[in-house]
Amino acid sequence: MDTWMRFMSGDGGSVFGQVEGGYLHEYESLNRPVPTGAVLSTRALTPLAPCAPGKIVALWNNFHALAAKLDKPVPAHPLFLLKPAGSVIGSGEPIRRPISYAGKIAYEGELGIVIGRRCRDASVEQAAEAIFGYTLVNDVTAADLLNENPHFPQWCRAKGFDTFCCIGPAIVSGFDWRKAHLVTMLDGVERQNYPLADMVFSPAEQVSMISQDLTLEPGDVIACGTSVGVGSIKDGSTVTITIDGIGTLSNTLIAACEVAASAAALVTATTA
Repeated sequence: MDTWMRFMSGDGGSVFGQVEGGYLHEYESLNRPVPTGAVLSTRALTPLAPCAPGKIVALWNNFHALAAKLDKPVPAHPLFLLKPAGSVIGSGEPIRRPISYAGKIAYEGELGIVIGRRCRDASVEQAAEAIFGYTLVNDVTAADLLNENPHFPQWCRAKGFDTFCCIGPAIVSGFDWRKAHLVTMLDGVERQNYPLADMVFSPAEQVSMISQDLTLEPGDVIACGTSVGVGSIKDGSTVTITIDGIGTLSNTLIAACEVAASAAALVTATTA
């Protein structure tokens, strides 16, 4: 298995490559994984989300156990929504409560599929070859907004706020998802622990079927859906999601007052 990460360098640019023994072996990009020859110490770099997706395709009802708990039939085709690119943050970055929203915010620990090549109308075999690797996703939701309007479920609004798609800490290629479990901890207490093999649609099937609906581009992420154990996050709480072989994704929800204070400080700094 190979571990891939993305960092911010000292000049404010981003670098991408394989990480081994505390060093980044730089590659041109995820889309063009050609080594540049540069080797950088990760201690001098700031971690970012491991990719910068143009879109995130987030599945719903893709685990047998959750479908049974909700008393929902398993779908014949992946049920999905899109999260915007602006919602992405990396491990260690704060989830920011929207200033205008005081309601319930929920976490969902999920496996993420990272696309490595342009994919449209792909067979299952072609789809498997288009998968660059796997990562972790926390699909955050402003739960009270979903049914705020009884005439229109607001999936995109509820899940599309800035910082509501946590991805990381790395992408691992050659990862065998069939043998893995995902564990979600909330402030150190286990909330989710489920086998990825319980998925309704395998990663290759997801990529194949979704590619029949829309074109998948390099760097795009498919969040495979979650299983039982979804819950809410209080301001100040930390969610950690772990899959052995990929790593741990950790993010803390900060209160709206902290968001407002940070914004005010930024305005003061830029106008001083």
